[in-house]
Amino acid sequence: MMAGVQRVATSVVSKPMANQAKENFGTQALGEVIISLEAVGVRYKRRGGLLRKPDYFQALQGIDLDIYRGETLGVVGRNGAGKSTLLRLIAGIIKPDSGTITNHGVSVSLLALAAGFDAELPGTDNAIFSGMLLGYTRRQVEARLDDIEAFSELGDFMHQPVKTYSSGMRSRLGFAVAMYMTPDVLLLDEVLSVGDKEFRKKAEAEMMKKLHSDQTVILVSHSEAQIDRVCDRKIEL
Repeated sequence: MMAGVQRVATSVVSKPMANQAKENFGTQALGEVIISLEAVGVRYKRRGGLLRKPDYFQALQGIDLDIYRGETLGVVGRNGAGKSTLLRLIAGIIKPDSGTITNHGVSVSLLALAAGFDAELPGTDNAIFSGMLLGYTRRQVEARLDDIEAFSELGDFMHQPVKTYSSGMRSRLGFAVAMYMTPDVLLLDEVLSVGDKEFRKKAEAEMMKKLHSDQTVILVSHSEAQIDRVCDRKIEL
């Protein structure tokens, strides 16, 4: 394991290298590992050309992380630390440039603002397609549409094109789909920080319910207070 990462059940960790993760464990027993990251690194090409040497930005480096069934894991860090990149790796949207990621047969869904929706289609169709991408049949998703619509509190907007939605409305729709068409691992990228106060309280209440289930949730947030409220473990990038 690279320097700066400890996987021990205490809150004492050594100082990590840049773009590595340090972990802060709660006191709960850690269970079955469902996703593992070993020495994972990602870099992005910033510029280069026929006569210019390429320049790269190292977004993540030497990440060692086990994700456990049923846990709610918080991810914190400054802007540009690689939080969203980490979620995209776990979701399988991008591949690491170094290291390995092992998924032990679980379904994963990433919920991020303005991600995964067709702006020209209404909320109902987007909800159906999102559920089908999680492995459910159209009939199964349609059977939960009334629940999804009620939870999202979108009203008549549920039948309007998503391009007419605010960022908060998109987040509410995506969160509602994720609550009722539940993947094994749900990745939330800043989606609890938008919308009105009452909806945020409702979303957090649903997250607390999942703490006591087999649902695994990984939450990215700029609010460490929010992470401390709803998560039972956190890492800092």
